[in-house]
Order: sequence, then C-alpha cells, then structure tokens
Amino acid sequence: MESPSVPTCRGHVPCRGLLLAVSLLTSWSLPTTAQLTVESVPSNAAQGEEVLLRVHDLPGFLAGYVWFKGESVDNNRQIASYVIDTQEIHPGPEYSGRETIYPNGSLLFQKVTQKDTGYYTLLGIKRNFQGEKGTGQLRVYQPVRKPSIRARNTTVTEHKDAMGLTCLTDDTGISIQWFLNNQSLWLTDRMKLSQGNSTLIIDPVRREDAGSYQCEVSNPVSSSKSDPLWLDVQYK
Repeated sequence: MESPSVPTCRGHVPCRGLLLAVSLLTSWSLPTTAQLTVESVPSNAAQGEEVLLRVHDLPGFLAGYVWFKGESVDNNRQIASYVIDTQEIHPGPEYSGRETIYPNGSLLFQKVTQKDTGYYTLLGIKRNFQGEKGTGQLRVYQPVRKPSIRARNTTVTEHKDAMGLTCLTDDTGISIQWFLNNQSLWLTDRMKLSQGNSTLIIDPVRREDAGSYQCEVSNPVSSSKSDPLWLDVQYK
C-alpha cells in the first residue's frame, strides 16, 4: 500500500512542514518579530455575543497562522493552527469548538463567556519559516442586574436629621451613579459618597433634598437603574 500523500502548499511548502515550523517556533523559541496588530471587535463584549479578533498589518508570503491563549507563544496554550493554501485547521489544547480562523488570520469566537477574557497571541508563519506575532485583548462582561436602594429612613426633618442611601448590587467591576428626580445628582458640600459611590450621605438634610432618588449601575456593555425611592423632608 502506498503511503498517503502529503498535501503541498503553494510555493512547494509541504503543509506537514508548516506544522513542523509551528513546533520549532513554539518549542525552540526561534526568532519572531512583533509587527502584527490585533483588534477586538467589539472592544468590549457582553456574554453570549460573537467577538472577532481582527488582524492588521499582515506581511506577505504567509504559509499559515497559529493562535494562542495568553501573551506568549506557548504550544501548551495553542488554540489552533491554520494552513492557508489548504484551509486546514488543526485544533490545539485550548480549542473549545467555538473558534473559527479565517484566511486573513482573524479569529472569531462564538458565544463568549467571562472565562474568555484575556490576552490572545497570533503567530504568522512565513514560507521561509520565520514568524511574526501580535497580541490583542478580549474583554467579556456579564450584563448588570437591576439594583435596589436601602435607606436608613425616608422621612426626615430639615436641619436636624441626616440621611443615608445605599445602592445594593451583587455585580462587580461596575460604576455607580446617583439621580434625583431623573437628573444626575449634583453633589453639595452636605453630601458625601463612599468609595465606589455605593453609599450617599446627606448631613444635614434640607427641603431641596426631597424627591425621588435612584442609583444606576453600569459596566462597559450595560446599565440598569433602581426603582425610585421617595425622600420626604419635613420642615416648619
């Protein structure tokens, strides 16, 4: 029986030789240059979306690509390699089945999760078996949930009482903003915010502080406001 033929890449470069080049470049740290740039589209993604790591500044005469999870060329963190001429994809240890490599080197993720957050490195292998690499970052966020407000009391006396409001949320990595009567709260010298803006203290309260308070939590992909809480300020 004849041995199976080895697919040949354009330019008389055996595709099996490309895989050998990948092994050499990763195992023996052969010289590579960092000239490729990798852009995440979108730059911030919500969990469950598709994200494309788009490659720019590709050199000519490439034989294939290899994508790695992390900032270095590490064969143990290889996602997949791609042979340009035959359009063959060879999965690596980090391949999950949700990744697609395009002929231009870009990497598509389907249904991203927060575990996908991190750096990714592309190694472009030339036909002379030299390499060029570039690294990009993928950021995945969970959409925020609706917060609520906890108050020490909702009926206070002008010039006598202090008021404390706390924005309650289980989300992390968020920003918090306060609103009064559907307008962004303008802080006075009687108002203080805790670190992270989760708690608002007004001491002492005045009649102009009465109204409907809300807090809003947000991250780069979503935002959500609490239900209004009404503050009643009594005065003589």
